[in-house]
Amino acid sequence: MVIGLGTVWILDGLEVTIVGSMSAALEPEGPGLGLSSFDVGLAGAIYVAGACVGALFFGQLTDKYGRKKLFIITLVVYTVATVLTAFSMNPTWYFACRFLTGMGIGGEYAAINSAIDELILAKYRGRVDVAINGSFWIGAAGGALLTIPLLDPTVIDQGVGWRLAFGLGGILAVGVLIVRRYVPESPRWLYIHGRDGEGDRIVADIEQDIQRETGRDLPGVSQTITIRQRRSIGFALIARTVFTLYPRRTVLCLSLFIGQAFLYNAFFFTYGDTITRFMGVVQTGWYVAAFAVSNFLGALLLSPLFDTVGRVRMISGTYILSGALLVVAGHLMLSPTLSAVTLTIMGMVIFFFASAGASAAYLTASEVFPMETRALCIAFFYAVGTAAGGIAGPLLFGKLIEDATTGGLDISAIAIGYYIGAALMIAGGVVAAFLGVHAEGESLESIAKPLTAEDDPDPSSGGGGHEPAHA
Repeated sequence: MVIGLGTVWILDGLEVTIVGSMSAALEPEGPGLGLSSFDVGLAGAIYVAGACVGALFFGQLTDKYGRKKLFIITLVVYTVATVLTAFSMNPTWYFACRFLTGMGIGGEYAAINSAIDELILAKYRGRVDVAINGSFWIGAAGGALLTIPLLDPTVIDQGVGWRLAFGLGGILAVGVLIVRRYVPESPRWLYIHGRDGEGDRIVADIEQDIQRETGRDLPGVSQTITIRQRRSIGFALIARTVFTLYPRRTVLCLSLFIGQAFLYNAFFFTYGDTITRFMGVVQTGWYVAAFAVSNFLGALLLSPLFDTVGRVRMISGTYILSGALLVVAGHLMLSPTLSAVTLTIMGMVIFFFASAGASAAYLTASEVFPMETRALCIAFFYAVGTAAGGIAGPLLFGKLIEDATTGGLDISAIAIGYYIGAALMIAGGVVAAFLGVHAEGESLESIAKPLTAEDDPDPSSGGGGHEPAHA
């Protein structure tokens, strides 16, 4: 089940890495599509824009029709769009396919993140969520290594290699469809929508499997789900919920998503182009793979601390530390002796910590709001935060690279983007230190009360789901 839940990040990591590493192959006319450095950044921004739209569109359907159905639908959208990318004949076709691919991935985020927290025990929710989100970098490492032979003209023709890479991504997605059939529907979602019988059967099957594997009886539970969500939840209710009932948590989630989205999308979408243009690297795959391994290890090794040390300390610590280290990296960009190896090592250190913090942004959004609005809340913060950081970031970095190559090669101009990303990450860490929610070990029902028909946006009315004072 855990493998099935983690596949969305593996696919996204594969997708983003292939595009980032193959940017040089897409630029020449003929074998490529004639893209400029700015076009490469634009393609990244279009992909992120599609992910934002997909998250909002499919997020609402996820809360309405269930997690499992949307697992399949969004994965089909991703698969079809990825395969069509391989047949791109011009930049317009390529940009359109990037948008549709992003829609599929964005919809997957909303469905999967809500399912993770609803299926995992509270005691282990933090480490599982952070580690699964970190599996993005498994796909990134695989995509980086895949590009090595695909970009080697002695192995595969330049006009075929990048197309084959997208085709292989579609084939992998078909395999994921097979794995996904083992992931059950969320029992919480079933109970909320009055489908108690189905929920009871899934819970009974899970408990039987655990008892059989451990040889021990499970303890009883002290909480039950009584809310029945009969009405359709739309953006108006989500906006009222997050801005009126949970203003502090809203500021927290926006800060976390904007910081990590700008940092990652700005750096990673153009990393391959940077070390190729300015540092003479021919095969970027080895560098990106090393960078990706560090990211995954950071999320994997630090994830247990989110349950033991606590959410607030870990989120604020990883954000502030990675932001401070990025300032150092910005200064290194001003050094004439900077090499691809030095930049990559610095990136590995920074993102060892940043990957765990960025994964925790999804964890935070998925556990601190009412459970019957969870998928759309995740989609809302992902879309708003990622639109602010993930669209502006690639565009800015693409423009900085293009300006740095005009009239010579001056990589120091890219340091501006690093400083902006660092400031946003540090700001997110400070916000987390003051407004973070101590959700470790707590049930989802106790972190945020369910919404009821009597909910009122006026805090003095006493409606359900108001922000606890200890948040």
